[in-house]
Amino acid sequence: MSTPTRTVVTGIGVVAPGGLGREEYWKALLTGRNGITAITRFDASRYPSRLAGQIQDFEAKEHLPSRLLPQTDVSTRYALAAADWALADAGLGPGSPLADYDVGVVTSTAQGGFDFTHREFHKLWSKGPEFVSVYESFAWFYAVNTGQISIRNGLRGPSAALVTEQAGGLDAIGHARRTVRAGTRAVLTGGVDSALDPWGFASQLAGGLVSTSTDPERAYLPFDADARGHVPGEGGAILITEDAASARERGAERIHGEIAGYAATFDPAPGSDRPSGLRRAAELALADAGLAPGDIDVVFADGAGRPEADRVEAEALRAVFGPRGVPVTAPKALTGRLAAGGGAADVATALLALRDQVIPHTAHTASVPEEYGLDLVVGQPREAALRSALVLARGRHGFNSAVVVTAADTHN
Repeated sequence: MSTPTRTVVTGIGVVAPGGLGREEYWKALLTGRNGITAITRFDASRYPSRLAGQIQDFEAKEHLPSRLLPQTDVSTRYALAAADWALADAGLGPGSPLADYDVGVVTSTAQGGFDFTHREFHKLWSKGPEFVSVYESFAWFYAVNTGQISIRNGLRGPSAALVTEQAGGLDAIGHARRTVRAGTRAVLTGGVDSALDPWGFASQLAGGLVSTSTDPERAYLPFDADARGHVPGEGGAILITEDAASARERGAERIHGEIAGYAATFDPAPGSDRPSGLRRAAELALADAGLAPGDIDVVFADGAGRPEADRVEAEALRAVFGPRGVPVTAPKALTGRLAAGGGAADVATALLALRDQVIPHTAHTASVPEEYGLDLVVGQPREAALRSALVLARGRHGFNSAVVVTAADTHN
């Protein structure tokens, strides 16, 4: 039986609260720069929650041609910019030996073009259908990021769009790995989301999972005894996944690491006496990577920020690794939960952690219940010898996904 194709990451583009671009984002996490602030996009004074992980310094016209601005939602603008950065990082710009059908695009968004479509709805209701933008036909759609990235960069390889809420970014990366293994030389992949307009924010509050705290440093506390919900955020990450042999052949400038394992499971129906599928997702991803629990040096947790959900995740981690068996972190405490962008951003963070041999901390969390049995990295980043990481994500209504990443030279 032939050895499966190794899928490596050759490019990273991040757009997230606290930092634009790979290194600025990484610096924000290590220095504890909080991207969670009072909402400034609209008057949120009458909303029960008024905090969000906002991207403050992104000017679309500085990153994209003017012709794209009328036809794109803010989330698509973020995705296009992150894709540009990832392609440049991978050395796959103009003149690259990979083109057209050599490169596919697989992305995820959980919310679609909320801001764009709600502006057009307002025109429809207040002025009439003749005032609605022709771009409304696609700018709202879940596949639009995949489509716009493909068109902008002339990428015609196998492509897809996935929707599994918070788990979507990991599922997109897993699908990209499968596509590379099937013969496509490279796949641009990840997740990006934004829904911080009045209607989009109200939609997120409707689930009853968002913190009502007004203190940006106490609103989102993964695994803390005082956890009372999460803070919505925006942004995410785009990665270039590539056949390892192809990357060497074309002389890729750098290998950030390998997507060594992936798995996804689904929870049983509410009220069932069967356990969550998160543990099984972690175990299957480890098996897919050919690793044992003792080989994992750090876990990037989903970190829902609600006691009942945090308890379930802690139970799964204890079952796989033993009590305090592996360092655990949830750096998204500084950005908020980015929907489909969160898992992709965590994979980018894991790769940077492996590069620099440091685990970013879980900001603001201070009191972890003893019964959780977690070695949660809090207070400040922790230096550690890191060769492999497990990234977890859970989407509403039962989605569980897990990705294992290993250091660039682990299998050399």
